[in-house]
Amino acid sequence: MLSTLGVMEALRALAPRFEQETGLRIAADFAPTQSLLGRMAAGETADLAILTETAIEALMARGLLLPGSRVDLARSFVGIAVRAGAPRPDIGSAAAVTRTLLAARSIAYSRAGASGIFFADLIRRLGIEAAVNAKAVIIPEGLTGALVARGEAELAVQQVSELMAVPGIDILGRLPAEIAGITTFSGGVLAGARQPEAARALLAFLAAPAHRATFAEGGLEPAF
Repeated sequence: MLSTLGVMEALRALAPRFEQETGLRIAADFAPTQSLLGRMAAGETADLAILTETAIEALMARGLLLPGSRVDLARSFVGIAVRAGAPRPDIGSAAAVTRTLLAARSIAYSRAGASGIFFADLIRRLGIEAAVNAKAVIIPEGLTGALVARGEAELAVQQVSELMAVPGIDILGRLPAEIAGITTFSGGVLAGARQPEAARALLAFLAAPAHRATFAEGGLEPAF
């Protein structure tokens, strides 16, 4: 399975249950959607892909996923975090977010992640692109919260579900609705899958109503 980082915590929580119930073993590789798309374009294969909805639709249109295999799993929201115990600036409105971003000494975001792509566009729309990028710590991929936990950046911007995977930080919350970045993560069975039925079984397992709480606990809103 090739999966976005956005659902990593939920999938890691559910994987042992699936393996115990089915006797199947999950070999998962987690990375940003854009990185995974690049690897797939270079010839890497898998049985199952869990990516952004847009990426899944693009793969489906190119015939790289089995028709009818798409399953929407969760909606994710972009949030902001600070180091544990640090002052908690206001992000309750677009104006407050703008003030907080401009006042921060440094801001970490990921170039390849869905949240980083969204954030780059957001600061452009807010008219603060140059000011923010002048002090931004932009990582190729990975968890931006880790930089804040180590004191290498003051603010971390990423999917809330990814921020929750990092100890040593406090999550301020989601971006306000007026500028919210909402991403749907979906799964699909790859056309060249060696174990397509196992992949379908895993998708069905993940989208079982009994597992909605696990996605919610991982900072996601179930999409099923």
